[in-house]
Amino acid sequence: MMHAIDHHHGAGSPVHRWDPRCKLVSLGALALACAVVTDPFLVPAVLAVAASLVLLSRLPAGFVLARLRRPGAILFCLVVALPLVSGPTVLLELGPVSLYREGTLELFLIAGRFTAVVTLALIAFATAPMHTSITALRALRLPQVLTDMLLLTHRYLQEIDQDLSRMRRSARLRAFAPRRPDRRTLATVGALGGSLLVRSHDRSTRVHRAMLLRGHGNRPPGRHTFRAGTADLAGTAAALTAAAALITLEAW
Repeated sequence: MMHAIDHHHGAGSPVHRWDPRCKLVSLGALALACAVVTDPFLVPAVLAVAASLVLLSRLPAGFVLARLRRPGAILFCLVVALPLVSGPTVLLELGPVSLYREGTLELFLIAGRFTAVVTLALIAFATAPMHTSITALRALRLPQVLTDMLLLTHRYLQEIDQDLSRMRRSARLRAFAPRRPDRRTLATVGALGGSLLVRSHDRSTRVHRAMLLRGHGNRPPGRHTFRAGTADLAGTAAALTAAAALITLEAW
């Protein structure tokens, strides 16, 4: 599927060839190190780590930016007012509006950490098929109920995306073209959203019953066939070293 997060798992980059267990541990450690950074002057280093891994993984820039756009818009709406209300030091005055230095640095810090963490998570799951990543998580002793929930969530997001696309197409064929948020438009959008939720709930109930009939939860998970080589371990060591360096710089 074009909208799946693992659509580009077939590229032959070093990150794609990385052992999935080592990759998840390494990128998880890097994401944790990026998340604990509190010094705005370390944000360029955090972004450089994420950008270098994007280049190394050979993921299309449009693919990465498209996955960052929606969560980034939500974050922007939450923190956009920080430079206007946070801090005592006035950086710039535009009439009655004042731009504060502390709030601007906080906005820069939050946006940088968010971009780095989400990008690293995207690289971790976009460079391997989802079922391979799930198997690697099970090999790392993550509880089976969590891996099953992750796999089902990934699948249902795809299903909801397909249903939403079909609903939009049907609405356009029926001459529904919203131009302003009037009463009729809001009612139609609300009906579409409710129908989407009801369909998703009914489908999840059917899938859960089918899984129980097939003995889900009564059998041990299958054995994995991962084999970490020298290059995989070297990449993990490099990633853990970079994570330790970021934490050390933050503490220093």
